[in-house]
Amino acid sequence: MTARSAVWKPAPERFSLGDEDVHVWRASLNQTVAVVSAHRQILAPDELERAAKYHFQRDRDRFIVARAVLRRLLASYLQSEPARLRFRTNEYGKPSLDIEAGREALRFNLSHSHDLALYAVVSKREVGVDLEYIQQDFDTKQIAERFFSTREIAALNALPANLQTESFFRCWTRKEAYVKARGEGLSLPLEQFDVSLSPDDPAALLNVAGNPAEASRWSLRELTPAPGYMAAIAIEGKGLSLSCFSATF
Repeated sequence: MTARSAVWKPAPERFSLGDEDVHVWRASLNQTVAVVSAHRQILAPDELERAAKYHFQRDRDRFIVARAVLRRLLASYLQSEPARLRFRTNEYGKPSLDIEAGREALRFNLSHSHDLALYAVVSKREVGVDLEYIQQDFDTKQIAERFFSTREIAALNALPANLQTESFFRCWTRKEAYVKARGEGLSLPLEQFDVSLSPDDPAALLNVAGNPAEASRWSLRELTPAPGYMAAIAIEGKGLSLSCFSATF
């Protein structure tokens, strides 16, 4: 996957996914009351319960839209009805489709922040995606010292001050995307692996402590879904074809 060259295209007429394809979708979570109401109708009871736990209506609506768009996207690939889809999670909370044999090849991951959501869809390989809204007043130094590797902290501190906030979020999204792709949750410590973070360096998993061959097993890619956001995707394998689409469900 070539770095930073993706163009966000309209949805294709046919939802087709080859073994080497990586599809990333972006969707706005800022929707009208009518759209949110329509999305609510296709969610499962447990999803509605999760939505109800948010204190603010705005956050409840964003969650409803994010889950409904996921259902509509996956149903389009599977030629199924969105409301019929069922999900499961592994012991660390990574979601997957709970579907019949022969259709389990479809894999996905999602992330949402502020008014935007990203969805990654692949076949027969692991994937993780992370999206963050860039907060200029965020205490990047304290968080980096707690969660980043020694190599990453040194690289971040070596950058000019005006580049450090964006580079922090660049590093964070790449690390989170890899952790989500592995699907092992907090059992995979963030400081035990290194990713690139300089604005001039392509996205890459540089090293994983105790496993020299691990870095070569993954592809990382920076995504630019909208101004003010940073995002990254981690995909198992090399030589993949990335396509980015805008969802209008």
